[in-house]
Order: sequence, then C-alpha cells, then structure tokens
Amino acid sequence: MSAWSPDHTDRQPSRPAVGSPDELPDLVHAGMYVVDDHGCIVTVNARAEALLGVPAGELAGRDAHELLHRDPLGQTMPRAACAMMHAFLSGRTGAGDREWFRRGDDTLLPVSWLVTPCRLDEDVTGAAVLFYESGPAAGASPAPEPPGLSQLDRLALLAETTTRLTSTLDAEEAVARLVRLVVPRLADWAVVDLITESDDVWRTTVATHHNGVVVRCEELEGPLPPVHEESLMPLSRALRGAASALAGPETYQGPPDSGITVAQQKLFQVTGLRSAAIAPIRGPRAVLGALTLGLSDRPGAFADAELSLLEDIARRAGLALENARLYQRQRHIAETMQRHLLPQLPEVPGLRMAARYVSASQSAQVGGDWYDAFVLSDGATAVAIGDVVGHNIDAAAGMAQVRNMLRAYAWALEEPPSAIVERLDQAVVHVTEASMATVIFGRVEQGDDGWALRWTNAGHPPPLLITHDGRSRFLDEEHDHLLGTGLIRARTDTLTPLPPLSTLVLYTDGLIESPGHTLDRGMARLRQHAAALAHRPLHAFCDLLLERVRPVDNDDDVALLVIRTPTEVGERGEGL
Repeated sequence: MSAWSPDHTDRQPSRPAVGSPDELPDLVHAGMYVVDDHGCIVTVNARAEALLGVPAGELAGRDAHELLHRDPLGQTMPRAACAMMHAFLSGRTGAGDREWFRRGDDTLLPVSWLVTPCRLDEDVTGAAVLFYESGPAAGASPAPEPPGLSQLDRLALLAETTTRLTSTLDAEEAVARLVRLVVPRLADWAVVDLITESDDVWRTTVATHHNGVVVRCEELEGPLPPVHEESLMPLSRALRGAASALAGPETYQGPPDSGITVAQQKLFQVTGLRSAAIAPIRGPRAVLGALTLGLSDRPGAFADAELSLLEDIARRAGLALENARLYQRQRHIAETMQRHLLPQLPEVPGLRMAARYVSASQSAQVGGDWYDAFVLSDGATAVAIGDVVGHNIDAAAGMAQVRNMLRAYAWALEEPPSAIVERLDQAVVHVTEASMATVIFGRVEQGDDGWALRWTNAGHPPPLLITHDGRSRFLDEEHDHLLGTGLIRARTDTLTPLPPLSTLVLYTDGLIESPGHTLDRGMARLRQHAAALAHRPLHAFCDLLLERVRPVDNDDDVALLVIRTPTEVGERGEGL
C-alpha cells in the first residue's frame, strides 16, 4: 500500500469536521493547511494540493509532521529537531526557511513556512500553516552532502535503532530495518554480511537508494568464501571480531589474500565506493557478521567519528539478530516437539481421515492442543480432540499424559465414551500434570444402518457435521463439564448417525476464537466455509478451511481432525 493511501495507519480521527479546499483562501503562490490540537490535518487549500501533488482527501486526518516533514536526505525528521513542531507545541507564531516537505511522488519540495495558532471551535485550538516553494524548482532533489550529525541527532538515531530492531523477532526484517535506518541518512550504500549457524558467510544485503528510496542490488548478494584466519583486510578482520576499520578503493588494489578480498574488490568496482566504514556485528556469544557503510555519490569520506557511531549501531544490530536467531531456534524445537507428540492417523477401511496442527503464529512455545485416532480391539475407530490449558512445556507434557491415558483407558475398558472420559477426569485430578483440559472422545462405528458416532463432550467446542449436499449443523446436544474441575457429575453419551459422504469436523478453539469478534461469529464462519468446501477432497478441505476460517489476530495453536464416510455402507471410500 502506498504511504499516501487514505487507509494508512497514521491516520487519526480529527475532532473538527474535515473541510474542503474551498474553505481556505485560494492563494496564488502559497499553500495552506490547518491542523488540530493533535497535529492532524483538518483542511487544505487548492494551492497546497498542487504543491504537494496530493488530493485533499488523502491529506485530511493525517499527522502533518509524519506525512510531510523531511530532512535534506528525505528521512522523517525527529520531532525534537523540527522547528515547526517547536512553534506548534509552544502555541506561538513561528517561521522557517530552506526546509523540506515530502510530495506525493516521493520527491522533496523546498519550502519556507509560517505557522500560527488558530481556533477551530470553542474547545479546540489548532494551527494554520502557510508554506511556499523556495530555492530549487519543485521536485528537485537536494544536494547529496548531508550535514554532520549533532550529538542529539546521534542519540536520537541510536534510540531509534534500538526501538526498531528490538521490535521484531524476524532476522530478515531486522536486517531490512537496519538498512533503512542508515541509507541514505548516513551513507549511499549499506552491506550486511552474516555468518550463518553452520559457519557459512552470506552477503545478505547490498543496498543503495534512489531519491531516498532504498533499493537492493541482488546481483551482488549471495554466499561468500570462508573467512581467512590470516587475512589482514578490513572485512575479514571484522568477521573474526576484530576492531572496526575505514577502507577505500586503495585498500583493495593489491593482490588479494583471500576469496573474501576478491569479493570486496568486485563490490568496490561495481558500486563505485570511495569511502567505507566496516564494523563487526557482535552477538552476546559470537560474531554474527559485519556491517559496511559506503559513500559513492556524496563528497567527503568517513572519519573516526562516523566509525564510532557505526560501532554503536552494529552493536545494537548484533543484539537484535541474536534474539531473532534464538527465537527461531526455540520455535523450531517447539514445532518439532509438537509434531512428534501428535500421532499418525490409522488406515480404516471405509473411512477417510485427515488432520492438521498449526502452531501459534507469534509464539515459540508448544501448546496443549491435540488430536488422536486409533482402532479399538472391537474394530471401532476411536477419535478424540482436546486442549490442555496453557501454552508452555507444562501444557505439552500434560497434553501427552492426557492423550496417552485416554488411549490406555479406551483400549482396556469396554465401556461407553462417557465412562472412559470420567475415568480420565479422575486421572487428570489426581495423577497427571495437566491442570484442566477439554476433550471430545467418541467411537466411529459401522452398523447395518451405516456409520455413526457415539461420543461425549467434556467442555470442548461442539463438532460440526456437514452432509454431502452442503447442509451443516453443530452437534451441541450435550456439553458436560471439562476435565480437572473435581466435580462429581454424570456424563452423557450421544449417538449421531453419519450419512454417506458426510464430513465430521473436530477442532480446537484456535480455529474460531478472535479478540476482534464474538465466538458465535467465529462458529458461523466455520459453518459457512465448511459447508462450501464439503465437495473438496479431504486434505484440500483441511487446508482451505484453515486458510479461510482461522482468525489472523488469534495467536493460538489449532488442532483439526476431519473424518469422512464412504458413499454407501461397506464401500471403502477411496478418492474422497
């Protein structure tokens, strides 16, 4: 989505009514807009639309500072460094010259401006901003040489680096954010080389910018030769964890002493780098890579002051990348553990079964959702789905205990599902590590009249039954107390016929629950989409159901078990 889209996330509600361009003076040379007490644009005049190249409707309601104010390199200007913000917040009249507004086509407009307080209604005071083009022609790019960063700007950049990099646990996203922080604010080029967990060296990103927009040069990215332990070249030393260093084309003019040096010679030749600063990216336990900043277009060269700043940025990048890698390792372990805790489905003549487990999207922890299916000694097929309270290793351990004890009781006891679940409930209270849990347990049986499900429900979301013609209903006739409460109360069994080619859906609450809507709405979505997919092959049915129904804002794991009956009694049901 374009940053100028009316649906952009920085749009805020504005208490005064948004006016049309006709409500402000139609000045010949000056644009004008009015902001409310939050700094959000209320209305603009026609000349402002023309100067900024953006319709009034896409400006209204937006934060004027975030949307328009830029430094000479096209980066968002810190509020603390913005003279217009100082005047606005102080409630006084102020003016400025040779500053920059961002236009709709991402070019920069040099402006002179005046801001003065104004009353929007009886209770709200805002400000009127008058601006006009100054200096170069509209849309011209500013001079490429940036002013030196003040100490305040350096501290602001480091704070922004910490905030942006630590707010993601995705390593690729962290690298992308790192590049956007330094290009073009500090350099024309940024190069990130990372050491993988298998000790390979990978040139992850080579990026420059065009009119302030970061552009990657993928032809220069990819694997690099191993780090040479005796190389004295700056990048090789940085990848070994040595001190940061400055470099230029002359650094790599001699015979190369390693494969990495050859790659660096190519980098300098292709990019036209005249000056570079290279710093190691260190994690708490090891060197993770190196960050290189380069100058090619703007005059001047890096000095020790920039090297010190680069080291601080690389140090923060190292912490962020280490956290991201640790998270990915934990997530991989959790998902592997969860997969091994879940069973393989049996081959049952006449029935088709499919199951899915999807881990929580933002959590590296194992969960308590589970499913099971196995053939009993009398030939019936036991099916179960459940959820142990919690999202941690204790929940996973409790889940394994509940599932295994249910298997043991179901195999050893020739009793109805309700009696087996009651035995399981007592075990949860007195034996297992699970605190509380929900479960549906049933027997899929074939009789003279066809297939049927004899089942009991201990506090779990109700099964969904869809016939082949798309009719559907939730099996919510009975709903007993969940496991682990300590209640002594009789449980009930229900016998539900399963018509030919019907589909039975057992699921956990992660498929239907969402912070953004009610449980009834989630169940209605499940019923609607399951009915629409009734004719699909079973594995496609599962995949599409998860894709269409699972709420994007629900960070919970999901277990799904689906059973489909054959065409007629005695048929095997292949191809369903």
